[in-house]
Amino acid sequence: MTKPKQNTLFVGSLAKGLSILRAFDQTHTELSLAGLVQITGLDKSAVQRLANTLHVEGMLDKDPVTRRYRPSHAWLRLAYAYYWSDPLIARAMPKLIDLSQRLGETVNLAQLSGQEIIYAARLPCTRTIFAASVPGRSVPALSTSPGQAILATFPPHERVAAIRDWRLHAQTPRTTMDRAEIAGQIDAAAQTGHAITRDQMILNEVGIACAIRGPDGRGFAAVHCSVSAHHWDDARIQAEILPWLQDTANAI
Repeated sequence: MTKPKQNTLFVGSLAKGLSILRAFDQTHTELSLAGLVQITGLDKSAVQRLANTLHVEGMLDKDPVTRRYRPSHAWLRLAYAYYWSDPLIARAMPKLIDLSQRLGETVNLAQLSGQEIIYAARLPCTRTIFAASVPGRSVPALSTSPGQAILATFPPHERVAAIRDWRLHAQTPRTTMDRAEIAGQIDAAAQTGHAITRDQMILNEVGIACAIRGPDGRGFAAVHCSVSAHHWDDARIQAEILPWLQDTANAI
């Protein structure tokens, strides 16, 4: 058997340090050495050295009493640099602000990131909870209207492979786990030019999305609006949200 070619440019110690940073998320905001060991799978001595280095370099704060680590302000500086580096966000933001003011509802810019969509920009409404107002959250693309709207623009063979292989995770008791049903939803989005999902991330939430396409017609991001099913029925969504959503995606 032929061994895979070794990547001579790969720095294993740096990769281990990045695994320490990736251990932090919305459910792990502060971690002890033991917690970092458990999540990363690295041995304790390596975790201790890496975490201390990241603390000295300003990437992690350390509580002097509990000795637990948490992300530092350096993460915000990295996010700031990312926003300046992505021309899509600068181009989209004025149009997203206008859409948010017109609709009075939560508006997001969602980008495809591997098998997930990540919310790169979020404009909350007055009813939005904190978790839905922070950029950077990623969720399975197959379960979201932005992901389905983007996948609907893919060539048929790529679409079939994604529906078959991409991961699913039940966020609510009503999250669709039937891949055949998801395939039907994406086929419908390919016909209509928009995707609508219900109860997938939050119960009684309706997600509506239109893909932002490149010159080749392939979607790489989406304009997404999230509304309450208690206040918005299908007819009202079709009449009052979709035209503005489509115009915004096309303009971007």
